[in-house]
Amino acid sequence: MTVSREDYAGHVADLVRVIPEDPEIPRAADLFTKALTAGGVIQAFGSGHSEAVAMEIAGRAGGLVPTNRLALRDIVLHGDAPRSELDRYDLERDPTIARTILDLAPVQNHDLFVIISNSGVNGVVVELAALVKERGHDLIAITSRAHGAAVASRHPSGRKLADLADVVLDNRAPYGDAVLSLPGGGASVGAVSTITSALLAQLVVIQTVRNLLEAGEVPPVYLSANVPEGDAHNLRLEALYAGRIRRGA
Repeated sequence: MTVSREDYAGHVADLVRVIPEDPEIPRAADLFTKALTAGGVIQAFGSGHSEAVAMEIAGRAGGLVPTNRLALRDIVLHGDAPRSELDRYDLERDPTIARTILDLAPVQNHDLFVIISNSGVNGVVVELAALVKERGHDLIAITSRAHGAAVASRHPSGRKLADLADVVLDNRAPYGDAVLSLPGGGASVGAVSTITSALLAQLVVIQTVRNLLEAGEVPPVYLSANVPEGDAHNLRLEALYAGRIRRGA
């Protein structure tokens, strides 16, 4: 495969064709539906570039209103950690941060967690997954099985995100994420995990909405804030989850 726009687009197109066939997508949507029907909120977490996928789940036009995004910065924004903590290069590898993030979150019993991590091995995601399961929540992982299988866990337990989740959605990204090898070997360009993970997130949301419609329920879905009546519609639905969903940074 050469280094070209066409080859990259072709690789992504192949992934886009195969990912919707994943039988784990309906299973994930069933957990979404279960949580929402019980009055729960979808709690999404990703660090690094994976936070973009958490943003795809929580608080966007065409998405579900009862969603909340957790982030590393919560330890500063909602806790008492100094701003300098966010400058640590190894922050997402520190498992002790996970408990702080979870304890600061507006979580209730019926909430469902989605944790996104391409590698699935860093301390904060593994520890957060372990704590979520200890507290009795359902857990969906969006990760790369290929990358996770090729590297060691950075968590003291030796476990990985995929080991702890009830449903694992494989984003099909290769080891190292990028798909086009550079001449001479040793490096590649053209990462795919954000694209494929976002696709998985959207497919789960769409199937969840279908489940709700088939059950005769009105799905709580955001309108774009940039269409007439969008703000009024969204604020009315957000009020139903006051104190449970955060919007903003």
